[in-house]
Amino acid sequence: MSRKRKELPVLESIEITDVAAEGKSLARIDNMVVFVPYAVPGDVVDIRVTKKKHHFMEGTVLRFHKKSPLRQQPVCPHFGVCGGCKWQCLPYEEQISWKQRQVMDNLIRIGKIELPECSPILGSVQTEEYRNKVEFSFANKVWKIFPDQHPEGLSPVVAEVPEDAPGAVGFHAGGAFDKILPIEECHLMNPINNHIRNGIRDYCYREGLSFHDAREHVGLMRSIMIRLSNSGELMLLVQFCIKTEEEHAQAMCLMEWIKQNYPEITSLLWVNNEKFNDTFGDLPVHTYYGTDHIFLEMEDLRFKVGPKSFYQTNTQQAYILYKVARDLAGLTGNELVYDLYTGTGTIANFVARNAKKVIGIEYVPEAIEDAKVNSELNGIDNTLFYAGDMKDILNKQFIEKHGRPDVIITDPPRAGMHEDVVNTILFANPKRIVYVSCNPATQARDLQLLDVQYQVTHIQPVDMFPHTQHVENVVLLERR
Repeated sequence: MSRKRKELPVLESIEITDVAAEGKSLARIDNMVVFVPYAVPGDVVDIRVTKKKHHFMEGTVLRFHKKSPLRQQPVCPHFGVCGGCKWQCLPYEEQISWKQRQVMDNLIRIGKIELPECSPILGSVQTEEYRNKVEFSFANKVWKIFPDQHPEGLSPVVAEVPEDAPGAVGFHAGGAFDKILPIEECHLMNPINNHIRNGIRDYCYREGLSFHDAREHVGLMRSIMIRLSNSGELMLLVQFCIKTEEEHAQAMCLMEWIKQNYPEITSLLWVNNEKFNDTFGDLPVHTYYGTDHIFLEMEDLRFKVGPKSFYQTNTQQAYILYKVARDLAGLTGNELVYDLYTGTGTIANFVARNAKKVIGIEYVPEAIEDAKVNSELNGIDNTLFYAGDMKDILNKQFIEKHGRPDVIITDPPRAGMHEDVVNTILFANPKRIVYVSCNPATQARDLQLLDVQYQVTHIQPVDMFPHTQHVENVVLLERR
């Protein structure tokens, strides 16, 4: 016999007092913390508790008694339904203030090392339409949410899907890998992304193209990826799941229709993905029209970006981030630089003209090939690039072969650096380490390991993703 589920309470007239992680705000009731999404410090609300643990609760706003003077009207009509851009209701100045606090809280609480004063966070040049890449998925199952499920004043728009439609186009709903929240208007990118996405969606509706079923792994339309360059180029990649000759014919008709109706597209690509996931790094990409790449520009450099290439999605802010890294590296032209987790060599090529030699290491072989191309494209001849797992490539033998670096620049993934990599850095013993991080928590852990030989002398947060909780942080470490 199953136990009866305990009914959770409704907390009445609770004041939201602070901002918390993961895009949430919080309230305190006695010794208990309650985490609430889509609320702002100063709001007085009734909270429907959805989870209760010993030291914290989670809940949703049931109704507003008083709205905070800090609260602002979100730009996006899907705010409150879409899982992205959760801080749109909070003024941008408040967002970046909390991000700076988040950085220091992590460095102090986890790192437990001596720290200098933190430099003021560098806010994003653009707070809307700042992304150069957006992906939208197709699914035959629609995530339906109704306005009356939200408190008064937080009733988002849910894009209508015709009853006889094959599915929806938009973003994956949280906790439902096979369902899509239909998106009508997204402000993450130039409005061209809405124009193209909605046009393709309507074509699919008219022509009866099937939308993908993630459980059965059938259905033609899987996703589209749009990349926009600051040089005016535009890439569109359509991901199909083609299993029959009829589906192949339908796909090619769609590609021709796109070519004829969107002349602004300079790189029109497609891929056939019959796998159980949406990744296509191991699949051939076909060029239907135009080139197989676009170029993004930074200072006097041009970077070739293909459909599989990694490039920071906020172009203008990436330039600011890389300038910070270059400035902190303190290069004079005589240094040997190691660029760890180099990606497509953006940082490596960006600093190369200020260094004697730059060696970049990256896990993804395709990215390394892009890095080499980008060096050649910009007339840079003092770079070397290697592909492979960082902890396997960067070892004592590698350093003995290529020389001890004067400066190491490292920009690891969210998980931070493997302990073996940290130990090899300590063995290399460079004068300076510039640590660029997208996760201050794992950065703090790594800084604690490096503390035996290095002192943190500069901390510079940089906001790359307005209206989200994510923040980049650049730290300079100097040899003791």
